[in-house]
Amino acid sequence: MKRLHVHLSVDDLAKSIDFYSTLFGSSPGVMKHDYAKWLVEDPRMNFTISKRARAAGLDHLGIQVDDGDELSEISRRLSAAGNRVVEQEDTHCCYARSDKAWVHDPQGIAWETFRTREAAAGYGAGDEAVPAAAVDSSCCAASPCGAVPAAGGEAACCA
Repeated sequence: MKRLHVHLSVDDLAKSIDFYSTLFGSSPGVMKHDYAKWLVEDPRMNFTISKRARAAGLDHLGIQVDDGDELSEISRRLSAAGNRVVEQEDTHCCYARSDKAWVHDPQGIAWETFRTREAAAGYGAGDEAVPAAAVDSSCCAASPCGAVPAAGGEAACCA
């Protein structure tokens, strides 16, 4: 079963946790000093917020899947649509180890399709190499979840 994923960058983590806890009717299932995650059942969503070195607003969207077959299927669909897909296996990001496929939609919005393997102790910034196919400048080296290809096929700086 799939779950929509929304990741927002926020200016004030505590205020945002209060707001979204009220909106969703529950506290986050994962809460760290710079990150919070809710697995909401209605609507079925993996909603995360983080206070990192980025401007507040939409960070990326995605689809969380339960198994490798679902991940491969979505990755194949994205490739068939003509999008350049950057795949990552066993990557460390957002306090989890995951397999991922990254792409930008025609508007330039980053989409992440992923299967979580297990929880991880750290957020992941600097712990995992950015896929070589996605890097075109040094700005991507500090990306917490790896760089994703821009709609035109070139690497983007995940800012």
